[in-house]
Amino acid sequence: MTKVSAFYDRKVQCIACKHSYTTTRIRSRFVKVTGYDSDFCPLYDSDEVNPLLYNVNVCPHCGFSFTDEFTKYIVPVLKSDLEAKISQHWHPQDYGSNRNVEDAIKTYKLAAYCALIKKEKKVTIAGLYLRTAWLYRKIKNHEQERRFINLATHEYIDSYINDDFTGSSMSETKLLYLIAELLRRQEKYDEAVKYFSRVIEKQHLSTEPKIVEMAKDRWFEMREIYKQAKTI
Repeated sequence: MTKVSAFYDRKVQCIACKHSYTTTRIRSRFVKVTGYDSDFCPLYDSDEVNPLLYNVNVCPHCGFSFTDEFTKYIVPVLKSDLEAKISQHWHPQDYGSNRNVEDAIKTYKLAAYCALIKKEKKVTIAGLYLRTAWLYRKIKNHEQERRFINLATHEYIDSYINDDFTGSSMSETKLLYLIAELLRRQEKYDEAVKYFSRVIEKQHLSTEPKIVEMAKDRWFEMREIYKQAKTI
C-alpha cells in the first residue's frame, strides 16, 4: 500500500507574468493544531507539517509573490511598477519545494513588498506582517517579532479606520481584538485598553462570543496590573 505524503504539488499561475509553476502545499488531514497564542498564532504538532511555511506563492520566473488573499487583477500602471521594482532585480530562485522557517520569512517579506506595490488591502498586508512576526517568534527572534507586530498593528489600524477590511474574512470583532492584543504585546497598554473596550462595547453586534470573552479576559488582566502598579 502506497504511503500518502503530507506534502503535494499545487499548480499556480502567476498573477503578474502569467507563468505557471508548482509549489508545495500540505494536505489538511495531516495538519494538527495543538492550540493558539493570544494573537491567534496557531501552534502545530509538527515543525515540518506547518501550513504557515507554505502560504506564499513565489513565481520563480519574475519573483512576484502572493497569497490566496490577493486580488487577481493588477492595474496596468502598477504592473509596470512591479516589473521595475521586482522583476528587473529578480535572480531566479525556487521556493516551490520544502521550506524551513527562514525560507518562509523571506517569502512573506517578498509578498508584503509585492502587496505594497500592488496596493492590496491594508488588512491583507497586515496579515503578511503578522505571520512574519509569528515565524520570528518561532525562532525566538524577539526584536524582529516586535518589529513586524508593530508594522502589522499600523496596517490593521488603518484598515479599521478606512473600513478596508469589509468584504474580507476579517470581522470587526476580530480586527478590534487583534489591534488591542498587538498593542498589548508592545506594552502600549492605554491604547490596548481602548480597543479591548470597543470589542466589549460592540459585543451585542458580534457573532463571535469567544473573541469577546478573550477581550474581557485581557481587559480584566490589564485592570489588575494597573491596580497592582498603584499599590507599589
